[in-house]
Amino acid sequence: MAAGDWCLLQKPEFLRALQTLSPKEIRLVIEKLNLLLIDPYPDGHTRCQVRHMGIPVYRLRCGVFRIFYTLKRPYICVLALRRRDQATYDGELDAAVPDGTAALALVAAAEGAAEEERQTAAQSAPAYWERWLAPQPPPKRALPEPITPELLSRLGVPPAFHARLLPLTTQEDLLDCPGVPDEYLLLIDQHMFERPLVSVLQQPDYLLSDVEDLLRYRQGELVGFLLHLSPEQETFVRRGLHSGGPTLLKGGPGTGKSMIALYRVRAIQEELRRQGREEARLLFTTYTNALVRSSEQLLRQLPGVDLGCVEVQTADRLIFQLLSSLGEPPRPLTPQEEQQLFAQALETVCFTGSPAQQRAQRQALSQLGAEYLRRELTQVILARQIPSLEAYLRAPRPGRRVALSPLQRRAVWALYERFVALVRLRGKETWQQMRVRAAECAAAGWFPPCYDAVLIDEAQDLDPAALRLLVLLCRDPRLLFITADANQSIYGSGFAWTEVHELLRFRGRTSVLTVNYRSTREIAEAARAYLQAQESGELESESGERRYVHSGPVPALRRVASRAEEVDLLRRFLPAAAHELRLGIGACAVLTPTVRAGRLLAEDLQAQGLPARFMRSHELDLEAAGVKVLTLPSAKGLEFPVVALAGFTDGSWPRSALSALSAEEQSELQAIDRRTLFVGMTRAMRALLVVVPSEASSPLLEGFDAAYWNLA
Repeated sequence: MAAGDWCLLQKPEFLRALQTLSPKEIRLVIEKLNLLLIDPYPDGHTRCQVRHMGIPVYRLRCGVFRIFYTLKRPYICVLALRRRDQATYDGELDAAVPDGTAALALVAAAEGAAEEERQTAAQSAPAYWERWLAPQPPPKRALPEPITPELLSRLGVPPAFHARLLPLTTQEDLLDCPGVPDEYLLLIDQHMFERPLVSVLQQPDYLLSDVEDLLRYRQGELVGFLLHLSPEQETFVRRGLHSGGPTLLKGGPGTGKSMIALYRVRAIQEELRRQGREEARLLFTTYTNALVRSSEQLLRQLPGVDLGCVEVQTADRLIFQLLSSLGEPPRPLTPQEEQQLFAQALETVCFTGSPAQQRAQRQALSQLGAEYLRRELTQVILARQIPSLEAYLRAPRPGRRVALSPLQRRAVWALYERFVALVRLRGKETWQQMRVRAAECAAAGWFPPCYDAVLIDEAQDLDPAALRLLVLLCRDPRLLFITADANQSIYGSGFAWTEVHELLRFRGRTSVLTVNYRSTREIAEAARAYLQAQESGELESESGERRYVHSGPVPALRRVASRAEEVDLLRRFLPAAAHELRLGIGACAVLTPTVRAGRLLAEDLQAQGLPARFMRSHELDLEAAGVKVLTLPSAKGLEFPVVALAGFTDGSWPRSALSALSAEEQSELQAIDRRTLFVGMTRAMRALLVVVPSEASSPLLEGFDAAYWNLA
């Protein structure tokens, strides 16, 4: 909602405080915010400036409460709602209104303080880890008042959780309380211990499009609010919208590519409405089903978006639906079936030519590892729709580091033909074949262009056939919008955009995001240093200076001699880090390389009294209580305040058979695994711990530079 050219933003701290109010008190807050929209400037009476904050922060009288806010035209950012008492004023408020020069000085002082904070955080990193990994936990902090049924009712905590909460007497026990959703634990914690406004300033901003939405949120009719874009991010929402072709937006983890893509949906709809196309259809594709659900929810909250005209879908789900519309649902191979048929093809492949030529081809094939060959078949020949041996002999193979001779390519092609024949006999097809078939049907006119605009999020993990289909389904190539980060690609190998479709020429229509809004500077730089530790480990580098919004302790690497030692380390670290960040244990995630490692770690943590649950990708429940234990690939696209990478102690990962491969094959497969670990590291927002075996010999578990990591 806007009045007098002002718009409202809000911090999570304010939203949590809102949950503690009665309907009458909320109505008073809404009235005051509406007045604030008319005139937010301090007057020395009802609206005054807070002192000793480094930047201009103001407070507004609201009955027995005070509303704290900042101004940056056209936005009023509501920070917190505090009950008025003497502590509210001690050393904080100054009714004087600063002139413009004083305000500029405060901003400059805040920038200097931020840089000093970054340096202090780096210097004090060992102290963080000494606390977080101490053999004995620090003394518990007593709650300032008892938890009573009256308090829980006033805070809106459901009666089903009262019995668990009433006996609690310390902050640590509160934040670790099992069986109670984190949203209620944090609500009680905020009531007991107010956060300093300095820390509130670092929280993300959320749009408040209508002040009345606060009442709907309090009554449970509104799930949440949409994240507000920074000024830099806003510039990319409409960039290239009127250009002559598709637009590409690149950026590293945490730069907000996906959120910009959501706002781009609204910008495209507004543009199409101006053209009189009210019923235009848009397709928004993202990577996982979990991200589909969250994207739909966020689009529903974005003012001006007609969700009835937007289809949010994964590319593979869309492909399945399109092929099913032809009359017979496709039957994709399971990963286990694909592995089985590939092994069978490798054993039974027949070669052409003389006996000497056949022996040479078999020998050429034996020089390549099975995993490398399987990827060659699925990610090169099948995914890129190579139609014949002659085309394969000429085909470039970007992203593949082993240069194959003509003899080796002939042998690989024979293996490919045998594999395809076995798949056909099974009456199924690979996902790559499904994508290729869908793209061919679209090219032949079976699936005519049916979307006025197509937005493709995380394009680096789609193979060329899927991308080609999405391009063909878009009526206007100028309304194609693609986000990508090559350094997060963990499934596909490299390819050229024009190899996908001749329309994908982005010259003059490519933008690069450089500000990380998710992770601290220390976490992001440490992950980047790890990725670059292996030559050519990074697929692509972006130009421009990397910038960060948050700072904190450097991440840590710890080596352990056994899984028991690893579990004990995690048992100490996860709750300690969550407590210091004033979060529930549900804010923590453990990312593992394999399903087996994840299941074992979850069971072991549970046995140690730490609530933990392993989740496969299709079981993902981010609202579930306790520590989330996921595989590294399943965590892609997600974020958690506290992250530990663990589960390497059983020796099943990295790949054990690499020693039998050529140096080039080893290098390529290790680059994929290194990017997988990089993706896992960049899921961490505030605290990151990597746990590796003390006897690890793989280069993947090395490359942790002491300049970026806390090494003990």
